[in-house]
Amino acid sequence: MRQIAEALLQIEAVTLSPENPYTWSSGMKSPIYCDNRLTLSYPDVRNLIIDAIVEVVRPLDVDVIAGTATAGIPHATLVADRLGLPLVYVRSSAKGHGKGNQIEGRFEPGARVVVIEDLLSTGSSSIEAAKAIQEAGGEVVKIQAIFSYSLSRLAINLLDSGFTAHALITLSDLLDVAVKKRIISKEEYASLRDWRNDPTGWSERVLSS
Repeated sequence: MRQIAEALLQIEAVTLSPENPYTWSSGMKSPIYCDNRLTLSYPDVRNLIIDAIVEVVRPLDVDVIAGTATAGIPHATLVADRLGLPLVYVRSSAKGHGKGNQIEGRFEPGARVVVIEDLLSTGSSSIEAAKAIQEAGGEVVKIQAIFSYSLSRLAINLLDSGFTAHALITLSDLLDVAVKKRIISKEEYASLRDWRNDPTGWSERVLSS
């Protein structure tokens, strides 16, 4: 997985900026930004990721691949195609027009489903997608993501929901590579670890400084 971590950093699908943090939509400050949609523009990186996901999913004996709208759909499509499996995708909420679908596509009751997500932060959106599949009669085997921020809230939310999730690359994996490649200093590494352990407190300290 080190190769994937190096690739994400090289193409700047994940960028680290503890000195000039990013602002998330919630208003929280973060020293890291992830946009795995960029991987789609790089065939070698894209294939590296799909190969890794397929290796994880193939032994699970699943019937359907589900992508989360919108960032999870392209990677889910590639995985489903590689495995020769049906594909569905899950919206964040039901459409307000037409048939009002939240899940686009079909699967049989009892179908074993893997949910493909681009990244995991708190896991809330992924868990909601998994719940929608479960309510439609599917059995969610796993939520599979490319990258995870490894926030403590994710572990709590997963435990409460009863679902399991796995990411190809975690923040710890990425930071180890970033330090070895001298993309960040040891001081910046420590700051990023502090954010992971307490993102709200880290953000508040930045905003007050």
